[in-house]
Amino acid sequence: MTKIDVVDNHGQFTHLEQRALRDMGIDTEMIDNTTPPEEIDADGLVLSGGPDIDDIGRSVEYLEMDLPVLGICLGMQIIADELGGRVGGGEYGGYADVTVELLDEEDPLVGSLHPETRVWASHADEVKELPDGFELTGRSDVCGVESMSDTDRDLYGVQWHPEVAHTEEGEEVFENFRAICEE
Repeated sequence: MTKIDVVDNHGQFTHLEQRALRDMGIDTEMIDNTTPPEEIDADGLVLSGGPDIDDIGRSVEYLEMDLPVLGICLGMQIIADELGGRVGGGEYGGYADVTVELLDEEDPLVGSLHPETRVWASHADEVKELPDGFELTGRSDVCGVESMSDTDRDLYGVQWHPEVAHTEEGEEVFENFRAICEE
């Protein structure tokens, strides 16, 4: 059975990420973001959202584990910030219902949602510049980088929260990530 652990970066929806995976029949465990990488036994990791990029524990080390990683909100920002992209404050700010335009129907994470999907997202902070190796896979009227993928390294990010009911096709994002982890 595929095992996908959720790294707890102290976000308000983190428990919903674990529940969504468990409800899909995925073996999942929530792990603290200070867990040493050598103690992690999983086929993939979800870097959860959270309130503070200064409280991400060892999340950066998990990017070097040769596992697929899905960063959600802050999780995506951690990936971008660590790998040479740029993160900054969003003009829109807090949570909102947003229509995301999906740009690449071949993308393994969000391509199946092409051409667009409705999501629940926070834009207090957002990725302003993609790191090298990443493709822009989604954008909206309020955020230029709603999703990104580096298929060579199996690193993916979404600004929105696929685990909440307000996101129309959130379970499909998790299903697609499971498929990536099973390859």
